[in-house]
Amino acid sequence: MELLSGADMVVRSLADEGVEYIYGYPGGALLHVYDAIFRQKAVTHILVRHEQAATHMADGYARATGKPGVALVTSGPGATNTITGIATAYMDSIPMVVISGQVPSTFIGTDMFQEVDMVGISRPIVKHSFLVKKAEDIPEVIRKAFHLAQTGRPGPVVVDIPKDITDLTKKYEYKYPEKVKIRSYNPPAKGHNGQIRKAVELLMKARRPVIYAGGGVVLGQASELLTELVKKLDVPVTNTLNGLGSFPGSDRQFVGMLGMHGSYCANKAMHESDLILAVGARFDDRVTNNTEKFCPNAKIIHIDIDPASISKNVVADIPIVGPVDAVLENMLAQIDEYQGSQDSVALAEWWASVDSWREKGLFTYEKSDGILKPQQVIESLYQVTKGDAFVTTDVGQHQMFAAQHYRFNKPNRWISSGGLGTMGYGLPAAMGIKLSFPEEQVACVTGEGSIQMNIQELSTCLQYDLHLKVININNQALGMVRQWQDMQYDSRYSHSYMESLPDFVKLAESYGHVGIRVTRPEDLLPAMEKAFSLKDRLVFMDIQVDPDEHVYPMQIKDGGMCDLWLSKTERT
Repeated sequence: MELLSGADMVVRSLADEGVEYIYGYPGGALLHVYDAIFRQKAVTHILVRHEQAATHMADGYARATGKPGVALVTSGPGATNTITGIATAYMDSIPMVVISGQVPSTFIGTDMFQEVDMVGISRPIVKHSFLVKKAEDIPEVIRKAFHLAQTGRPGPVVVDIPKDITDLTKKYEYKYPEKVKIRSYNPPAKGHNGQIRKAVELLMKARRPVIYAGGGVVLGQASELLTELVKKLDVPVTNTLNGLGSFPGSDRQFVGMLGMHGSYCANKAMHESDLILAVGARFDDRVTNNTEKFCPNAKIIHIDIDPASISKNVVADIPIVGPVDAVLENMLAQIDEYQGSQDSVALAEWWASVDSWREKGLFTYEKSDGILKPQQVIESLYQVTKGDAFVTTDVGQHQMFAAQHYRFNKPNRWISSGGLGTMGYGLPAAMGIKLSFPEEQVACVTGEGSIQMNIQELSTCLQYDLHLKVININNQALGMVRQWQDMQYDSRYSHSYMESLPDFVKLAESYGHVGIRVTRPEDLLPAMEKAFSLKDRLVFMDIQVDPDEHVYPMQIKDGGMCDLWLSKTERT
């Protein structure tokens, strides 16, 4: 039996779990572990410049690969700096393991230097947490942490390890568990056959059906099954923000993203439907608007791995608890065996209505001579990358413009903070992706407010040769805040203007990268082509856009899904 110290057990356990990268920042409580990292080559450590960025890197890696990301931080402020990243992953059900150092176990509770109760602080925003009390427990705890993070409804798990538990001078028998069993934790492996049968009957009899697919389809690796179902039924499909790419965005049956800034066609189709099949979505407020007015004539079938998500916001007529892939496989099989057929006449009439709503345009806007529109930036990005890039975003208007105007035909390519809405997410998330996919095109779409929240990571990009592209849509304001102030506060712009911005081109150059500024529409496409032609350099594009442009459509507060502002002067 091999004898290892607690610190070596941590690193060996990560290696035996198949971890490729650790994103972290050292400190006193973790120095034993960092020494163990130095003495091995199986796992690569990436030194970030801020612990929040470590969690966002791990998050971006997880969303792009489907595997849990790992962050490693020290005690006290190192641990508390991860809270925003943990909450971001929790809200979007992203598998992540955060290992935090802790003061020696004998000093816990004494207010020792850099002591915080990481387990207590993170409890509301983790799937589970562990405080390691014996070095011998490390392999089993790490194994359980990864099992919990990536099974059932995925989520972040915290492992807090006191410094004395990682003492390099004390050795223990090491064996990494092949299997793990956690009492009372038994996520479902399949959906209820009877419920699926009822769902199929409703689907086949529906006259105006819509499939509403969310991030659970991407997380559950069920995009191919979803596409097969949509094609088999020949019905309209819409995506949530986090579901983009789960069905090809350029396909005829895709009616656009739905919700607060979703397309008129998607929102109208949902509102007028008589049956909604919700797959891996949670009916959050950014989709439903006023739940009392939500899709009044529709029966609802809701598929989700998490029973707590079903009927939480909107009551489901047929709830199906189970993994999306297993449920869809069963559903497809039962459709093949179904004795009967769809009402082809009703379906043709339904498609005629949907196509008439589509004629209003999925996401239209007015171009202006001499003034760049943010929508043009995304369209240019789509053209240059041929729709095949990994696209991360921060949060605000630029996020919505990217979601609206970049058509994702593959899952795991759209990487954005949905539930928490975290500014500062985009750059480190893009870094986590570029590190794992160095030959792929990776673009971070951001704004001048968001990028400054983790802009120090440009230093990390230089150290590790992360040649991604930063598309800074610069409107000199907190755009979404300003839009709401326009629409709801009589244009009283309380602290939404950025009055002292840096020269982003010079700032990028000071970090060792290439900076490009674009101010005219005619220069946009050539500059974008140049940026992506520089494959061995990080390029920071600072693109000056119209500060008065709003994101439309936009749901009207307390209305139904189809109650929308279509422009500054037109509403449904």
